[in-house]
Amino acid sequence: MEYKTKVKRIAIIGPESTGKSKLAQELAEFYYTEWVPEFARFYLDRLERDYQEADLLEIAKAQLTWEDDRAVLADKYLFCDTNLVVLRIWSQDKYGKTDPWILDQISQRKYDFYLLPYIDIPWEDDPQREHPQRRKEFFNIYLNFLESNQLPYGIVMGIEDERLACAIKLLENI
Repeated sequence: MEYKTKVKRIAIIGPESTGKSKLAQELAEFYYTEWVPEFARFYLDRLERDYQEADLLEIAKAQLTWEDDRAVLADKYLFCDTNLVVLRIWSQDKYGKTDPWILDQISQRKYDFYLLPYIDIPWEDDPQREHPQRRKEFFNIYLNFLESNQLPYGIVMGIEDERLACAIKLLENI
């Protein structure tokens, strides 16, 4: 997949309630650029039934559309509050499989860097969050995915402003 060469795509992935959305917004503000919200939240907020496996494919396609639309407007960085890796892990956990289209897109789309927020901030309850007791387990799943696929990443730690400062420091060397 061809991208604007000047824009570095940064994917923020990880367990629920680790500050991914806030971090994406703060980084975009700090670098005066664009960020891509999590389409799943928008989609599920409007769904008048429990989500099903087929919904994940619709979410994936729309997430990539949002990402490509924002990339055109971005300057230097594009911060993605989630990417299809999150949908893969979500789908594997819930359904024991992942749609082949999602897997294909994961192999085709390249990100310049991944930020993996640690679970060192308190859990915040939300109707869309499902696994407060499994954050460490999911953190390790994400970490193993990044390492086994030899993807460039950094772990974001700290509370409040420390978290943003940590992410900025990690981005200095990419």
